[in-house]
Amino acid sequence: MLPFRIVDRVKFLVERQLVKGAGFQLLVVAAFIAIISLIGGILVVPLEGDFDHIGNAIWWAFLRLTDPGYLGDDLGAWQRIVSTLLTISGYVVFMGTLVAILTRWLIARMDELERGLTPVTLKNHIVVLGWSSQTLPLLSELLGSTGRMRRFLEKHEASRLNLVVLAEEASAEQVHELRMEPGIGSRARQVILRSGLAIQPDALHRVACLDAAAVIVPSSVHEAGSLVTSDVETVKALLSIAAQARHFQSPLPFVVAELQDVRKLPVIERAYPGAVEVVAGDVTISRLMVQNILHPGLSEVYNELLAGEGGNELYVRSGEPVAGMTLGELSAQRPEAIVLGLLQPAGQGWQVRLVAPSDTRIEAVDRVVLMARSYDATEADSHKAALPEIRRNPARMPPVPAKSRHRVLVLGWNRRVPSLVAEMASYGHSDFEVDVVSVVPASERERAISRYPGVNGGVGCRHLEADYMVEEELRQVAPADYDAILLVSSDRLASGEEADARAMVGYLQLEDLLSEGSRRPQLIMELSDPDNRQLLYGHQSEMMISSMILSHVLAQVALRRELRVVLDELFTVGGPEIQFRDPSDYPLPASADFLLLEKTLAAEGEVALGIYRKQADERGHRLQLNPPRREYLELTPGDRLVVLAVSVDAPDPGIL
Repeated sequence: MLPFRIVDRVKFLVERQLVKGAGFQLLVVAAFIAIISLIGGILVVPLEGDFDHIGNAIWWAFLRLTDPGYLGDDLGAWQRIVSTLLTISGYVVFMGTLVAILTRWLIARMDELERGLTPVTLKNHIVVLGWSSQTLPLLSELLGSTGRMRRFLEKHEASRLNLVVLAEEASAEQVHELRMEPGIGSRARQVILRSGLAIQPDALHRVACLDAAAVIVPSSVHEAGSLVTSDVETVKALLSIAAQARHFQSPLPFVVAELQDVRKLPVIERAYPGAVEVVAGDVTISRLMVQNILHPGLSEVYNELLAGEGGNELYVRSGEPVAGMTLGELSAQRPEAIVLGLLQPAGQGWQVRLVAPSDTRIEAVDRVVLMARSYDATEADSHKAALPEIRRNPARMPPVPAKSRHRVLVLGWNRRVPSLVAEMASYGHSDFEVDVVSVVPASERERAISRYPGVNGGVGCRHLEADYMVEEELRQVAPADYDAILLVSSDRLASGEEADARAMVGYLQLEDLLSEGSRRPQLIMELSDPDNRQLLYGHQSEMMISSMILSHVLAQVALRRELRVVLDELFTVGGPEIQFRDPSDYPLPASADFLLLEKTLAAEGEVALGIYRKQADERGHRLQLNPPRREYLELTPGDRLVVLAVSVDAPDPGIL
């Protein structure tokens, strides 16, 4: 057994050297070459007349080992045998092993570079912490915001946009996804990928967070019931950035963070002492869903303004270039934009004044809120014909209607449902009755809703344990008896694709059941993966892709942070809301252009935004926001006016 133990010991020592890396592997190969050369030299020394010194014999052996071209110069049988053995050993040890080590080392180095482990040396760039279904639409929105981005770069004295994305494992597959994304394409070279997690301080240093002009922290995906949630990672990332800033005595960068649980907002404010804007993801989507229930068809407005699926967006411009002008004068000089109102400084925040009277004068410290198809349309242009000034009266509170009743069926369960119920409870002039159908135990759902702030028993909520994917169980729920049906995307599945697949199959099955009856409730379907938005072409439901909406909001707030308070005001209960109105409620002539419509609604203290057609166009769209002012509307029965007006739940203006 002793010889075997010696062999094992030698093998162990060689192994310990080989695992130390390419440098030690080359030393082992060099040792083998030296040993083989020494043995070959010793074998040919006895030949008389050929070698007068052991050194010459070893050199002869080394040349045969490293270069097979010397093989034909040898004479004598023994010398040729030794030379042949040396040449064969050279192929195996010198050429084969050496090339293999260098090749493996080169591949490992290239793989390390592709993984993105090298810290970036950039300044005034934008950092996105995390790779999820929101990342591609977020990057596409940043790269597509030409006007806002130009202003952003000028503000930070940067000549070129650089985007750095921190992914758990950067790979060539993600580079391919960037190039295939319609909004990115060839501009993928402006995106730099780095590997790591947002909760790792080394990874945050790798993307140079402290030197960034803005850091965006979107929510990551976690399994239901996990103790490490996306909000926990967000707080840990902010703590790490703050700690690095203290260590290097560097100023804190501006951060836009997505928060799922709004109850964690005080934690975010304590964790990060710098400039931070928090976008409450669950609350934002819940607000949009509830307003969509109250105003059917509103999802198309969201998809245009907040998901980048149309030509119009919301813009916030500085009041300094137009100081001294009134809102009416500003609107007349911007014929391709709609002036929505003002942001006025109030303490540490802003007072939002949407639907402000036309004679309101703009101060240099104010911000102007507009809706337009491009950033350039919000600027004055001498080549554009000015409009006649529209005089808007102060907004008048509408009469309080009778309390409306809404029966809502929620199919599925995710973490957003409790905030959805709380948002319904905030509407004082609407009575909601909610039935939730899911395979998740009813006790678990009741506990989650009862713990959420703002519910307070204001909404009647009934929990049914059933699988809406099973036709018989869905039929027993009687979906046609409800006013609205919400299909929510599950967060308990492994991926957004699987969750959306379940929601879409449930929708198709629901369509079969509803086709059997004469009554059709409003259908709202939530999807989480943007790639699925074209699969149900020609569908009859309203579709909201939550990841695209949140990506758009995060990107736009990063470029113009005041936009967050505008969105909060616009889509929260109370204050001005986007509503649909019957044209017959206004003194409009049979043939009217959009300019006349603006004047007519302005006299009522409202802002005209566009038209929602009864019949969809060839692309399936019904919405026409911000049409040309001199274009005749040609209204038909069933068309609706899209207006910005004060709601019945509007409180007194406050400070945000």
